[in-house]
Amino acid sequence: MSLVLNAEALYIELLRGVRGLCGPDSRLVGITSGGAWLAERLQKDLGLSGSHGTISSAMHRDDFAKRGLTAGGQTKLPFAVQGAHIVVLDDVLFTGRTIRAVTNELFDYGRPASVKLAVLVDRGGRELPIQADFAAARVSLEPTQSLALARDADGRFSFDVKGA
Repeated sequence: MSLVLNAEALYIELLRGVRGLCGPDSRLVGITSGGAWLAERLQKDLGLSGSHGTISSAMHRDDFAKRGLTAGGQTKLPFAVQGAHIVVLDDVLFTGRTIRAVTNELFDYGRPASVKLAVLVDRGGRELPIQADFAAARVSLEPTQSLALARDADGRFSFDVKGA
């Protein structure tokens, strides 16, 4: 069975959903790398002032010893987290472990007033009690399959599906 997802069409759904989650003082924070790409584009398309943040799960992962640090995966939050209303963005929600790790990382910077999660695709398979406030799509994949967001030179999104 072949899975075909139109990432650009799902982005339009995500834009609609994030618009509904955001208040006038909300801050977007994208998880490296796919979520950061989404946050960058959403920041512009929503006409939000200021800059979006980027957050890495590397330092709080429960498999840090195996994975280590990845290039370009540093947290950059160009605003005060304390008391902020934050919308965390990710490309694919799977086990929930990345979201747990970035939540821990976020709280290292302060205590936000609220944190909401928006994802392009929720593929199920949760290992932790975490769910998205908005998912543009929900799909079922085999545990051996992976789904990752890709971005071309023009900033257009597509998906890379691997595995049996």
